[in-house]
Amino acid sequence: MQVITDIADLQLCTGGALVPTMGALHAGHRVLIRAAADRGVPVLVSLFVNPAQFAPHEDLDAYPRTLEQDLDIARAEGAAAVFAPTVDVVYPPDEVIWTPPLPGVATEPGLEDAHRPHFFDGVCGVVARLFDLTKPSLAFFGEKDWQQLKVVEAMTRVHADRWPLLQIVGVPTVREADGLALSSRNVHLSSDDRHRAKALSLAIHASHGLEPTIAEAAMMKVLLESELAVDYAVVRDAASLTAPKPGHAMRALIAATLGRVRLIDNAAVG
Repeated sequence: MQVITDIADLQLCTGGALVPTMGALHAGHRVLIRAAADRGVPVLVSLFVNPAQFAPHEDLDAYPRTLEQDLDIARAEGAAAVFAPTVDVVYPPDEVIWTPPLPGVATEPGLEDAHRPHFFDGVCGVVARLFDLTKPSLAFFGEKDWQQLKVVEAMTRVHADRWPLLQIVGVPTVREADGLALSSRNVHLSSDDRHRAKALSLAIHASHGLEPTIAEAAMMKVLLESELAVDYAVVRDAASLTAPKPGHAMRALIAATLGRVRLIDNAAVG
């Protein structure tokens, strides 16, 4: 497996599958890499903690960085190469990097866009930069970050002339045995908070089969009983993330904080 740190060497990896990550790889990332490898094209895994996604008060410095472990995981799951650049490689100080305008799904739903207003500027900027540098035919994203997946899909559609052959592939969320969605931030949960964190998946489960307003109340009840600080617990149209529409697929979405760890989860409703 090749380890790439310089843009000049990326030309050897164009046209394959890209798995963009911020490192600290876990079993969920393994599934992403395997799903990409199963397509029969070379897989490039990017490992880059993107500072543009973090507000000043957020956990950029505390975000786990486990490069050697990440390289072992990528190699074991079939990656042909890993791109592990520095910030100056991704964002050269002497170069103006194109940042795409945000699609509506990144600004209108009142979910992550409301609680982390800087976030999707950072996501779209770095993902567009990675697409420009690596020129993939496929890019794999986890469904755990559902709004992020919808934003990337929308951005790719709007700029199809820039990435005409690119297909975005969503991969289902990987969970612990008790239902907690895997996240690199889970390592920061205390033992007590780890036990309480399963309330997110229990709340999602409580929403199944219910009318949206009742489902939202059921989710809030479960989350508050476990004393989580809730940013949102809602049922939305699965594509636009705005109010549910009759006959359209729906998604239950949650964001809540335990201690200093912010967790998100989602699942299809119905």
